[in-house]
Amino acid sequence: MAAIEEVRRARELSKYSLLSKPNVLGVGYGYKEKAGRRTADLCVVALVRVKLPKSSLAPRELVPPTLDGVSTDVVQVGDIRALQARTDRWRPAPGGVSIGHYQITAGTLGSVVRDAATGERLILSNNHVLANSNAAGLGDAILQPGPIDGGNVDSDTIATLERFIPLQFIKEPSDCGVAQWVADAANFVARLLGSRSKLVVVREDPTAVNQVDAALARPVADSDLLDEILDIGEVSGTVEPTLGMGVRKSGRTTAFTTGQITVLEATIDVNYGGGRTARFEGQIVSGPMSQGGDSGSLLVAGDSLQAVGLLYAGSNQATIFNPIGEVMAALNIEL
Repeated sequence: MAAIEEVRRARELSKYSLLSKPNVLGVGYGYKEKAGRRTADLCVVALVRVKLPKSSLAPRELVPPTLDGVSTDVVQVGDIRALQARTDRWRPAPGGVSIGHYQITAGTLGSVVRDAATGERLILSNNHVLANSNAAGLGDAILQPGPIDGGNVDSDTIATLERFIPLQFIKEPSDCGVAQWVADAANFVARLLGSRSKLVVVREDPTAVNQVDAALARPVADSDLLDEILDIGEVSGTVEPTLGMGVRKSGRTTAFTTGQITVLEATIDVNYGGGRTARFEGQIVSGPMSQGGDSGSLLVAGDSLQAVGLLYAGSNQATIFNPIGEVMAALNIEL
């Protein structure tokens, strides 16, 4: 076991060489961790943005296992910033902060993606975040922060709605005038007879099905966006979800959370409010990782910077994601 004087000396002699490595943000000393448990052994600690597998790093980027005979450890701390709330105005804006169509409350800026045809940088989030659940028009203002967080069209428009995948509802309020007339007449008679019940006209389509809740926005200025996601880093590429996979996300409301995939290829009905229900197929389910306002967050693998899914729904017991491959194919984008 190294004495504290040896550890301090090793830290002092190595700090500049460690800080020159692209992923290292800080150097100190602490107790070494093994298999998630703290030991009694003092070591030099390298603080990194993201803890990556050794196979993905060049030899010069690796933190040596020992320095002057003293053990080292690598600890992930994210991208260290002067503290700023995720509901604040960010310029340039990273993934994981508040955003939304000017007529909604707020969701999450998932990440910057590239148009597969043009290579242009675009903002990825949900239809119900950027396109107001089908009610928006292309070119509508997208605010950062979202309206509920103080964003307004005059000063906080970061982008305009570029395109979205329309949501199909298995149940929603009907716009049929004849059905509504019949219901009104029946309700009038029911009230005369003392009934406290009311007929509501509903349109049902049990064949309606969705794979994604997804939309894109075009930035007003390309310089207003960062490629990275808060507390995760810059995501590149994708990986297929597997049962038991460790995953993480960065969102407006609950910030950085982690979880585990529990169900794959789920068919699930999602309540969109206002009497609307949408059915999704082929979905990813994890344990609870989110709350309202986290919609649009990118799901990232726990052990790599690869995308897995797009968060769009959940409860206190579970979180639901579109598979990222389906999102990319539907919107014709690349990561």
